[in-house]
Amino acid sequence: MSLATLTSKGQVTIPIDVREALDLRPQDKVNFTVLPDGTVILRAKKRALEDMAGLLQAPEGGSVSTGDMKAWR
Repeated sequence: MSLATLTSKGQVTIPIDVREALDLRPQDKVNFTVLPDGTVILRAKKRALEDMAGLLQAPEGGSVSTGDMKAWR
């Protein structure tokens, strides 16, 4: 069991063992679900392909054609 403290701003630092278990990285999103008995479930939001937009740079020489992209599959 891991323990965290709520700050005056309502923020909680997720303990490192939990971050590692969920493979959480900076800017990742998590979902909190509160059950009727007060239990809280924390789930890592899966990274969508759209979230990865802009992470890769075009090769030198500029853009890549659609034909080249299909050839690399």
